[in-house]
Amino acid sequence: MKLPRRKFLHLAAGTAALPLASRFAWAQAYPSRPVRVIVGFTPGSAPDIVARLMSQWLSERLGQQFVIDNRPGGGGNIGTEAVVRAPPDGYTLLLVGGWNAINATFYDKLSFNFIRDIAPVAGIIRERIVMVVHPSFPAKTVPEFIAYAKANPGKVTMASPGNGSSPHVSGELFKMMAGIDMINVPYRGGGQVMTDLIAGQVQVSFIGLSVAIEHIKSGKLRALAVTAATRSDVLPDIPTVGDFVPGYEASAFFGVGAPRNTPAEIIDKLNKEINAGLSDPELRRGLAKGGGAVLAGSSADFGKFIGDET
Repeated sequence: MKLPRRKFLHLAAGTAALPLASRFAWAQAYPSRPVRVIVGFTPGSAPDIVARLMSQWLSERLGQQFVIDNRPGGGGNIGTEAVVRAPPDGYTLLLVGGWNAINATFYDKLSFNFIRDIAPVAGIIRERIVMVVHPSFPAKTVPEFIAYAKANPGKVTMASPGNGSSPHVSGELFKMMAGIDMINVPYRGGGQVMTDLIAGQVQVSFIGLSVAIEHIKSGKLRALAVTAATRSDVLPDIPTVGDFVPGYEASAFFGVGAPRNTPAEIIDKLNKEINAGLSDPELRRGLAKGGGAVLAGSSADFGKFIGDET
């Protein structure tokens, strides 16, 4: 049967539009079941705190549970690899952080390429890191700490929530710029760091402010400095490391990623809802405990941010 050219083109256009319409309907229905958010660190860590705050918001907004799945180990690489290997259907997401940018060069061999294999969804927040010591530690200021460490080389233990984590590298940067020696003691997350630091098992940590803030306020830990370029609104009396070590600056960041090839419509929907959350006063108050600035923007903005950090 011969079809008039105009009718043929009309039918062909309609056929081509079907997958697009189907994808749009799929995105509109998303999520139709619970979503896993994989966090590469233990409960109570800064990444875990941020992930739970955002997941609660998304659960309430989208009518399905966004469930935290903690996969600690390998400086966040175990959790990242689990998402890289997950189906790209929007039902497995990754809490992205500074460790993903760091690990691209920190580890010689990884089974994935983060920038290639994880699609950026949205930024959440850039968090401040705080330098804290046990109250019994003799140094009460950063200059006193540096002097003590130089007088006791190799005897100061620095707890970190895993090799390659933002706090770990922040401590290593301080060690290098201050010309001191500290022994890194890696843990599987910030909660474990806090337990041993409060117990006096280790002496110092560079840790996310959201993890340490309540312990600082209660007097269980002593804050010596924040690592950002400016003081924190939640600890206005605490100086910056850069006040004593010129040029020093460090921070952590958090956001959401998904397996590559996740439908763009789903990524766009998640990006829209996450950005809506970053405008919500209650969620912003929860995130502000980390003393940082929100990373609102498009998925492309977050992708560029990750590339620059890497």
